[in-house]
Amino acid sequence: MTLGREKLCFLNTPTPLERLNRLSEELGVNFYLKRDDLTSFGTGGNKLRKLEYLVKDAQSQGATMLLTVGGAQTNHGRLTAAVAARYSMRSAIVAVDPYPGEISANLLLDGIMGCSVYLIKPEPNRSAGEVQAEAVRRVTAQWEEKGEKVYFIPTGGSNELGALGYYDCAVELAEQTKALGLEHPRLFTTAGSLGTYMGLQLGIKNEKLPLRLTGIGIMPFKNGIVSEAVAYYQRIKTFYSLELDIAPEEFDLIADYDCGGYNNPVREVREAIYLMGRREGIILDPCYTGKTFAGILDMIKTGKIRQGETIIILNDAGTTEIYTRHHRVEMEKELQNYIHIVDLHAQK
Repeated sequence: MTLGREKLCFLNTPTPLERLNRLSEELGVNFYLKRDDLTSFGTGGNKLRKLEYLVKDAQSQGATMLLTVGGAQTNHGRLTAAVAARYSMRSAIVAVDPYPGEISANLLLDGIMGCSVYLIKPEPNRSAGEVQAEAVRRVTAQWEEKGEKVYFIPTGGSNELGALGYYDCAVELAEQTKALGLEHPRLFTTAGSLGTYMGLQLGIKNEKLPLRLTGIGIMPFKNGIVSEAVAYYQRIKTFYSLELDIAPEEFDLIADYDCGGYNNPVREVREAIYLMGRREGIILDPCYTGKTFAGILDMIKTGKIRQGETIIILNDAGTTEIYTRHHRVEMEKELQNYIHIVDLHAQK
């Protein structure tokens, strides 16, 4: 029980903490990867830690259906569908996003797991948030008319309750680093909807763990990423009646590597993905950890990460977004020389 809250326990934790030997040698840092991409079902990813708390809360309220929101290819939606299937619940996703032209990647997996996906056409005269809120109300009403009790989960599972999943992960990781003899390593995580970052920060600060946390922003924030983090923490502090204060300057969040948009195809990110694959045989995704790794490579190159420093990346997303069309077509262009079509009979 964390901060007085119960959770379901369905994960294969602790997830591995692996040293990346070839990259450590090549980049001059002591490089580790926390493998939260290897969580145990739905093809893995960080949202499952959050869902342990969220689904427990849904069950306590007698919910029969989980409804969440995100982009058309939301990883969180895919894992919400997986947990719903595991616990005999219905699931649905509302996405203010046009149809991407094919049912692939997460959309394909959503269907396999029986999840209804509602792709809502954006409206020029209303914000995406307004359109999403109306769509959520309508979808909720439709399912409640059919007798379901709907439990709503926000984007990324990033609310006061979901953050506890990564409070637990911070404690888990501190135990692993201690066992390996790593002293005050620097932990890097992707900062999107901020639930993972905030849970880690809360765990580190509240438990006084010997970890230094840095978040790499992967999308622009209207009021700045630190302002978003401060507001998020204030909600958590109030919700749990915490005495812990975290000053704005304690939120180490870097907005230099968001590449101007969320989940956009970026050459430097693809190159980072290729490097990880060719040195360590590990596949990163192009939206989250791939973008974070690209930022880390630049920080090493420019001296913002010191030579010999011990760093850990939280690999949090899985790989399914590589198979979305807008990422896949760019990779196909760059990787086509690796495909050799040979007709042995024609060469005789």
